[in-house]
Amino acid sequence: MASSIMAATLLGLKVWASWETGSVSMLGSLADTALDIIASLATLYSVHLAAQPADEQHGFGHGKAEALAALFQTMLFVGSAIGIGWRGMMHLGSNVPPEHPELGIGVSLIAMAFTYALVRYQHSVVKQTGSVAIHADHVHYSSDLYLNAAVIVALSLSYWAGLNGADAVFGIAIAGWLLLQAKEISSNALDQLMDKEWPLERRERFMDVAATHPELKGIHDLRTRTSGAHEFVQFHVWVDPDMTVREAHRVMDEIEASLAEHFPGVEILIHPDPEGHQEPHHTH
Repeated sequence: MASSIMAATLLGLKVWASWETGSVSMLGSLADTALDIIASLATLYSVHLAAQPADEQHGFGHGKAEALAALFQTMLFVGSAIGIGWRGMMHLGSNVPPEHPELGIGVSLIAMAFTYALVRYQHSVVKQTGSVAIHADHVHYSSDLYLNAAVIVALSLSYWAGLNGADAVFGIAIAGWLLLQAKEISSNALDQLMDKEWPLERRERFMDVAATHPELKGIHDLRTRTSGAHEFVQFHVWVDPDMTVREAHRVMDEIEASLAEHFPGVEILIHPDPEGHQEPHHTH
């Protein structure tokens, strides 16, 4: 909600500044802010949906709604980048400097101040919730700080240094930046939709914690995945073949309690096997 309100406020300021200055780089910043509103609203809805508990038709919850929203944002970024890049190329040969550059610079400074405050707030929220969608929004708004700085430089060079092509060049650069953002966001979203495994270092740390239980004979077939702010892990453990079901259940509970201290919020499924047993159809 904070990012949506901030983006709406900045949109009004940048519409006015873009109209008054005619700057291509300011237009690029305006387009980015317009996308910010749509992206923030999509993130707001997806986070709300992803937070809904599992139901009969969605046994693993609704976490992947965040990844779908990210892919939607990607399409917006690509479309905007193409339009801004094309207009920038059309203005490369123009000798007309932007008008009223002080307006564009002033609005960009205000945008940087607002964005910095939002980024700090988002950082604290990500630490508390672990939300992947809000983390992506945090990365995006962090990059906006550099985007607004680029607008200030472009307007200054075009108007006061007489480098009239600087504004168009920075507009094209902003278009390229939008494409890079689209690539990063889509990559992260696809990783979740395709159930990509956790990074190797984190998986090894998980297994190290689980292996500390004295009654375990071994761990195998570890599988991990992430869905929005939710994480899932399943694995097999070897135990004494003569252990009773009650004893095995106690051991599994103790392992889960230990893992919950080091990996809070992770949903864990453990399958006990008699020591030495192998599942030939498992590849992990």
